[in-house]
Amino acid sequence: MRFAHISDVHLGGWKQQQMQDLNFQSFRKAFDVCIERKLDFVLIAGDLFDSAYPPIEILKETFAEFKRLKEAKIPCFIIAGSHDYSISGKTFLDVLEKAGFCRNVMNIEESEDKIILNPVIYGGIALYGYPGKKSGLEIPDLRKVKLNDCPGLFKILMLHTTIDKAKGTLPVDAIETDLLPSANYYALGHLHIDFQYQNFVYPGPIYPNNFQELEDLQNGSFYIVDTEKENSLEKIELKIKDVVLIEVEVRNAMIATEQIISEIEKRDVEDKIILLRIKGELESGSNSDIKFDQIEQIASRKKAYFVLKNNHELTSKEQELTVEIKNIDNIEEEAIETYSNQNPVDFNKFIPQLIHSLSIEKQEGEKIESFTGRLMEESRKILNF
Repeated sequence: MRFAHISDVHLGGWKQQQMQDLNFQSFRKAFDVCIERKLDFVLIAGDLFDSAYPPIEILKETFAEFKRLKEAKIPCFIIAGSHDYSISGKTFLDVLEKAGFCRNVMNIEESEDKIILNPVIYGGIALYGYPGKKSGLEIPDLRKVKLNDCPGLFKILMLHTTIDKAKGTLPVDAIETDLLPSANYYALGHLHIDFQYQNFVYPGPIYPNNFQELEDLQNGSFYIVDTEKENSLEKIELKIKDVVLIEVEVRNAMIATEQIISEIEKRDVEDKIILLRIKGELESGSNSDIKFDQIEQIASRKKAYFVLKNNHELTSKEQELTVEIKNIDNIEEEAIETYSNQNPVDFNKFIPQLIHSLSIEKQEGEKIESFTGRLMEESRKILNF
């Protein structure tokens, strides 16, 4: 048999529409390959969506792709991941299943000391699955998992988790592979890496999900598994757009814009994603002096597809403020005034209002997401953003 092992699609994950489009194109291309190769079935090992409740536009496009797969008579088996998992157990994966587009293979019986996974039988295959949960909460459960065995069938165990052999130096809990029940193939998701240990396989994300992943992976991937071949794994690269990394070290923010533009001008960026990494310690000026809108205009003129910037390694020299405190009640105002005089930029006029907006208190019973949203909305009003 031949089947696709897909994971970590994260539809709707990118905030920028252009990158969200690429993510979906990569997903569509994966299904194109599955249909062209006439595979026996498809596995999606968690995080089809980036949230349990994706936007309606994402859902409409996703349903259209699953309809293509169904019309090609290729079954799809799925589990929830840490992003599309819901504590209530209700997610839009249920809607996909009820529409007949896929089958969630999670079927469990729980007791105090063990969790029994029941199989979904398809031909000569027994499919088992357990969902990923937020913050690795599935791992204690996985240490208690047993399979309701089906002798003579090819057993596939679908998990969305971190295994000990793949975590490297990550400071996270991981399930010990020796504790997992025996299976012929472990279809894993969650870690965005291309990794194989015996028959434990992570296929990598269907498309990179952030700046660092774009730099490291360049594009998405998945595996086709052919159980008749000695080398049963075939990696499918999903090349959508080329990536160009441009690193610029700056010292003076006042001339940084021209410096960055000069580097872009030297490169062939047409229809490519520019990964712009800006680093260094600023000796004069501040981040706000770098004209990113002007940089993006130049990139657009050179027909770049999109510009993603990373300035986490750009710092400013620490400055000591010598403030003569005349009235302790006005220490905040005097410090702001002194800083503004020493660092004259347009942004300074917003500082008092922003500090005041951060004094908003969390209401009793208010969820953190709602409270954070209120703070952000108030800040946007101040900045007219």
